[in-house]
Amino acid sequence: MPDIPLRQELKEKFTQELTPTEKLFFLKKAEESIILKGYPSCEDLFHYCYFHTLRERFCCINPFKSEGYLRFLLVEGTKDIENAITLYEERLERKKLTTPDVKGGQFIEHLSELTM
Repeated sequence: MPDIPLRQELKEKFTQELTPTEKLFFLKKAEESIILKGYPSCEDLFHYCYFHTLRERFCCINPFKSEGYLRFLLVEGTKDIENAITLYEERLERKKLTTPDVKGGQFIEHLSELTM
């Protein structure tokens, strides 16, 4: 098993909370972030990708066709998700690498194994 910097509860969150399509979206976002943006594979990257995935989930729900209280929850939830994405993006920007993280492939590979 590769040595990736993730706590067990985050691995469980990935396997239990995300649908197969969301897992693929998450992995694609992680790969893009590691290779193109130079982000290190770490828990901050996990959270960054996780909140991007939740934002994608929320995009599938039309708030204008929802009841008032549900619409409020969607709007407020989306704001919270956007704030979390910004927070983790800022943290990752401070840790940004000049070359892609060598453990990035292990990070993605290990999470890919959890999708099976």
